[in-house]
Amino acid sequence: MREINVLEITKAVKKLCVDANYYLSDDVKNKIKEAYNDESWDMAKGILDKILTNVEIAKNEDMPICQDTGMACIFIELGQEIHIVGGSLEDAINEGVRQGYTEGYLRKSVVKDPLDRVNTKDNTPAIIYYDIVPGDKLKIVVAPKGFGSENMSQLKMLKPSDGLQGVKDFVLKVVKEAGPNPCPPIVVGIGIGGSFDKAANLAKKALIRPLAERNSNKFYAELEEELLAEVNALGIGPQGFGGKSTALAVNIETYPTHIAGLPVAVNINCHVTRHAEVEL
Repeated sequence: MREINVLEITKAVKKLCVDANYYLSDDVKNKIKEAYNDESWDMAKGILDKILTNVEIAKNEDMPICQDTGMACIFIELGQEIHIVGGSLEDAINEGVRQGYTEGYLRKSVVKDPLDRVNTKDNTPAIIYYDIVPGDKLKIVVAPKGFGSENMSQLKMLKPSDGLQGVKDFVLKVVKEAGPNPCPPIVVGIGIGGSFDKAANLAKKALIRPLAERNSNKFYAELEEELLAEVNALGIGPQGFGGKSTALAVNIETYPTHIAGLPVAVNINCHVTRHAEVEL
């Protein structure tokens, strides 16, 4: 049994909150560069150039890429042979968020209650997802989620008879209705299957998969490419001004479901699809 002290976890989460907001990961940056090289319309190309310039300024000046530094969504893969010592794992994670957002001068966007709207002033609590896995490692992924894109996301309980075409139609409907609001070029995370809540979780998790990595199932890998082409054919383009680059990637995750159901969730992210990770 391997022991990890909560102080180590807090330190790691603090750093990840800052890194994810200051430094865009290479997988996303490379896709934006590909979109820039592929664009033929001057306005769209110019917008992508400004996006890349903004990313470099943030990196060089150690400042947030975007003013909306998001709600901290944190994915934990906890090895079953690990013993957390020194306190509560959840408290340690939230303390890391608190320190990262305060000391990193990141905008505090979380309100304590969804209706009374009083700000917690430290961006806690985080949204934390736990997976228990074999082994003695602890993997932490911090994915700050801005709500300009989050608010454009949708979930629908399709009927099994709606089939593949129903899934495609729903995805395209969500992207069309989102239009320029989520700051395209977007990343589209899709969760298919499970239950109402599982589909949403899958869609969120799809957004942290490296953008150059396709689904391991050939059918879904081809569906990802097909939907990406159809989304880009909508012509919404960078920041909604038209062009080929409405989306950088479409990532699909699936799970077994009930014979009477076909849940589909579409979680949209902006071009600043932030994620940083560490393994302890």
